[in-house]
Amino acid sequence: MRLYRAKDYNDMSRKAANIISAQIILKPDCVLGLATGSTPIGTYQQLIARYQEGDLDFSQVRTANLDEYRGLTRDNDQSYYYFMYHNLFKEVNIDMANTNIPDGTNPDSAAEAARYDQVIRDLGGVDLQLLGMGHNGHIGFNEPSDAFDKGTHCVDLQPSTIEANKRFFASIDDVPKQAYTMGIQTIMSARKILLLVSGAEKAEILHKALCGPITPHVPASVLQLHNDVTVVADEAALSKFDQ
Repeated sequence: MRLYRAKDYNDMSRKAANIISAQIILKPDCVLGLATGSTPIGTYQQLIARYQEGDLDFSQVRTANLDEYRGLTRDNDQSYYYFMYHNLFKEVNIDMANTNIPDGTNPDSAAEAARYDQVIRDLGGVDLQLLGMGHNGHIGFNEPSDAFDKGTHCVDLQPSTIEANKRFFASIDDVPKQAYTMGIQTIMSARKILLLVSGAEKAEILHKALCGPITPHVPASVLQLHNDVTVVADEAALSKFDQ
């Protein structure tokens, strides 16, 4: 595991974009596992700027997103499809046919999970998986539990996750209570993993995830078992490492 210290959020975003850019340049038809939320927005902005400057070509890149809220249509401004389209896809020359996101409108959770796992297998697996981490240590929407979920599945979001996400909705009642997410085994099958963490509020859980016991009660702790993980975190998120 490699740990890079960034000065702040912007520096973290630049360092992350460097790593993703290198992956695209070295393998133009790579499969990128993508994440949503506030953490990767700066990284996506950096990638867009590099594309606009002529330094990156997304024309052969293929993507698979980590998760999607269950019940939201693609045109809902809080869906992760909408997020990815407006924060990255529409700004670069990616072929939308090469982008993949769980279908939140599929009412059959078992069928959707099986379909999405097959999509990832058909892609040949993920070359570089981008991750953020929740306040409770979740990666994707794999919430703390008694066991690690393997493949794509439908998860009941914990109150802390719903609370953290309510800032994106008109009220907490509007926050979806379920989501489709890649499972831990799917995430761990990626050839490389890039974890981004920013902010003092993530300091304690980051320390637990990287230095504590490997436990499904801190889902991100499983990353200790992967043989190619890069963590880019800002000074605030790394404050517990300085004590």
